[in-house]
Amino acid sequence: MDEPDFAFSSQPPRREIELLYRIAQELLSSERHLGPVLKGILSHMAQVAGMERGMITVLDPSRDLARVDVAHGLSAEQQARGRYQLGEGVIGKVLARGEPAIVANIGDEPLFLDRTASRINLDRSKIAFLCVPIAHRGEVIGTLSVDRVYGAEISFEDDLRLLMIVAMMIGQSVRQRREQVEEVDSLKRETQRLAAQQRAARATGSLVGNSGPMKVVVEMVHQVAPSEATALIRGESGTGKELIAQAIHAESPRKDGPFVAVNCGSIPENLVESELFGHVRGAFTGAAMNRVGRFEAANGGTLFLDEIGELSLASQVKLLRALQSRQIDRVGENRSRPVDVRVVAATHADLEKMMQEGRFREDLYYRVNVFPIYLPALRERKSDITLLADYFLERHAKESHREVKRISTPAIELMTSYHWPGNVRELENCIARAVLLAQDGVVREHHLPPTLQTGRSSNTTKTGSLHDVMMAYEREILMEAMKNAGGNQSQAARALGTTARILGYRLRRHGLHGEPLTLVR
Repeated sequence: MDEPDFAFSSQPPRREIELLYRIAQELLSSERHLGPVLKGILSHMAQVAGMERGMITVLDPSRDLARVDVAHGLSAEQQARGRYQLGEGVIGKVLARGEPAIVANIGDEPLFLDRTASRINLDRSKIAFLCVPIAHRGEVIGTLSVDRVYGAEISFEDDLRLLMIVAMMIGQSVRQRREQVEEVDSLKRETQRLAAQQRAARATGSLVGNSGPMKVVVEMVHQVAPSEATALIRGESGTGKELIAQAIHAESPRKDGPFVAVNCGSIPENLVESELFGHVRGAFTGAAMNRVGRFEAANGGTLFLDEIGELSLASQVKLLRALQSRQIDRVGENRSRPVDVRVVAATHADLEKMMQEGRFREDLYYRVNVFPIYLPALRERKSDITLLADYFLERHAKESHREVKRISTPAIELMTSYHWPGNVRELENCIARAVLLAQDGVVREHHLPPTLQTGRSSNTTKTGSLHDVMMAYEREILMEAMKNAGGNQSQAARALGTTARILGYRLRRHGLHGEPLTLVR
């Protein structure tokens, strides 16, 4: 192998100018991936300069191994064979030293390995091999090499000089494209980071409330989310246990994985195993095809088991095995499948009492009760009712495309005096209904469900003196008559067998004369 020793000529031949022009066009005007661009460059080198079997190798620094990444004049099979250890053969030495090399006669050079076996049927004594390094930021990242058949016009020095210029152009293009890729990757990572922050903010931000109990809940979510610990969310129905589970998932390292929720109490006993672990075709009557269970669906993410206390003892045994072994068995299948799932469970039941009664397994209890979170009932955090009501008002008004802006003070007072047995779910349903009924952009007392109405709020109390009771009944009769008459005072008077004048007097006495004529039925 000859070491090159040459000087650059001041007047490059016409073929060099044409070749460099074509290569510059490829590199500057193409928006394709670099692979097709490099293949085009090798094609131009063969067409314009007669450089055959061009190859570009790429070095994998972690393995000190170079492979042919792009080639011209080689079959796919020949290209696949082109692999060189650092320092091995001509290409390996160019990679190791970072210096170009010329093999004037490949048939007489033992360092020329011909790993691609692309020259077996050729006269090797008439073929020269030229190889130059491709550098990026001062480090050798690959090589550019070509075959040259002897001819009267051949000048190895000119060829090598041309190859070095092309290699520098390729290195510059690689640098620019890698910088672009790095910039795009950096922007993607930043976007993903911000998206994760926003997801976490939405998740915990949707836990509306500034009461003491809710602050404790949010803090516990922050504590448990980054870990793999199994959380058990406890609280009455309707308190928002699934929302807490979603917040834990959104702040966890599994946030990009799936969040799968299943209500254990809604699954028939004979389908629990199939629902959780899946089944194969023909496992039982009606199993017409393979089915993926909830554990597999949540692989890489979080599985939320709501109302876990509703599972039978037999189902609890199978669930415990899945949690301990991190493997599941589809119904009707004889092999186990590994799953990578974080479990968050929830219940409104008294699991401790159920254990004493033998209805809940003690070993499963300690498996899921690693990090308990108690979610308070709405009546235990009444200071949050106004915040929750405003939150639901804004959301449902937007979803329903209605211009409802606020809740009246009497309506707020009515809601804060109610005991809310259905908790946050009942409050949301109440606001959703009121948004549809509100006519002037304000939710008022009479837009709230009858369950919230009290004698004080409706002014229909029947306690007190005879006069108070009679006045209350008269008010109810008048309101009902006006409602049935659609607000028409004359029609209501005829229905009550009196005159419009007397009806108007009684309406004014009860403060009903100025009410809207369109009443809620």
